[in-house]
Amino acid sequence: MKQTFIAWLIAARLRTLPLSLSGIFFGATVALAIEKFDPSVFHWALIVTILLQVLSNFANDLGDGLKGTDNENRIGPKRALQAGLLSARELKTGIVVLVILTGLAIYQLLQGANLNRTSYAVLAVLGALSIVAALTYTLGKKPYGYYGLGDFMVFFFFGGVAVLGTIVLFTPNIPFNAIGYTLTAGSLSTAVLNLNNMRDHQSDKASGKNTLVVRMGVERAKIYHFLLLITAYIGFTFSTIAVLSPSSIFLVLAFIFLIPHIQKVRKVEDYRNLDGELKKIALFCFVLSVVSFTIAYLK
Repeated sequence: MKQTFIAWLIAARLRTLPLSLSGIFFGATVALAIEKFDPSVFHWALIVTILLQVLSNFANDLGDGLKGTDNENRIGPKRALQAGLLSARELKTGIVVLVILTGLAIYQLLQGANLNRTSYAVLAVLGALSIVAALTYTLGKKPYGYYGLGDFMVFFFFGGVAVLGTIVLFTPNIPFNAIGYTLTAGSLSTAVLNLNNMRDHQSDKASGKNTLVVRMGVERAKIYHFLLLITAYIGFTFSTIAVLSPSSIFLVLAFIFLIPHIQKVRKVEDYRNLDGELKKIALFCFVLSVVSFTIAYLK
């Protein structure tokens, strides 16, 4: 029983959860600033996001395992199917259960929010698309993660849908100043994926997984990575001043902590060393969002 529980925890990839929650915290920060925040809606938004992320992780474990992308040459944490901890049948069952739970949670979230018909319909469609996106990153005959579209989808869902969708749960009027948080969450989340793809680019290329890094090459991927960090910085600076207050500009100084990370990515030769950098950027994004939320909550 204990081994089975641990196997499911490995498949769930709990270390990915903080990053997935960042967009929700950024969106809730804006809601607090305009005094439209509802704790119950916020809690259900967090639950939906956690379920979607775990669903995506189960599907990725199954998809990459069945396609042979997760093999003995893979760098990074072991995967449940690859390591024989869970069978394909067990993962499929887990995916079905999570699809049902996620659908029910989305329904509860939308029912609990004070939405007009248009907002309800848009968010319901986005919820359904989120489930489909979670499943089809590596699953299916033509998974979009194998065609270099993962970066776009991560930016769209972790940035646009997470931040702006959360705001719509509280108010149909999206403030323009929220665009900065959208860029921050989207860019940093995409940066994490880019680091993951740089780390795995050799095994991905060998197994036919044509990520954006495989397509452009690792040297260009480094430049792309730095551009993502710059975009996140600009977006965070804009929204920090506009949403919180000019006096909160000190938060922008947090980006100084990324200087060692940038140096490491620039000089890296053994791409296995990037695994620890994924955690740093994911945690950095999460901390930025939680601190912003806390300041807005305490105002």
